[in-house]
Amino acid sequence: MKMAKSNIYFSLVIFSTIFIQAQSYLLCYQCVSTHPGCGSPFKWLWYKTVSCPEEDDICVKVIEKIGAEERITRDCLSSLKGFRTDIPSDKYEGCRPSSVDLKLGNYVNNSISELDIKRNHYDSTTWCFCYFDHWCNSANLSTSSNLLIVLISIYFFVRNIDQ
Repeated sequence: MKMAKSNIYFSLVIFSTIFIQAQSYLLCYQCVSTHPGCGSPFKWLWYKTVSCPEEDDICVKVIEKIGAEERITRDCLSSLKGFRTDIPSDKYEGCRPSSVDLKLGNYVNNSISELDIKRNHYDSTTWCFCYFDHWCNSANLSTSSNLLIVLISIYFFVRNIDQ
């Protein structure tokens, strides 16, 4: 019986190592608050998670406010880099206001204010960055990581074997 038990422990260690290495990329939620359940409060069961394409990617939650209206965008930073010019240069964990691009829309004379050529349509834009945990761009509540889930399931699996 001891030999079978040590084989089970060994296979669980191998499985958890493979599982943790397979999860080397960060998982983030991807949605916009114009979709139901993506605003505040966030219904995390409704939305898929995406594996961020870059190895050192960051989960982002962008909060844009105009008056009482609030628009929240959740995604990977690499997905927003292509078209957003107001990304703050400080991308450490936490929230900070957007940066101002002084050259944006300088040579455009447009009378349609809804086009937001200069990105001044919103009263305030806040960028929240996180990269220490999977699915961290959900709400302000802390979420559990895959490693913790694996360790808890290993514990209960081994506990049921002993009985």
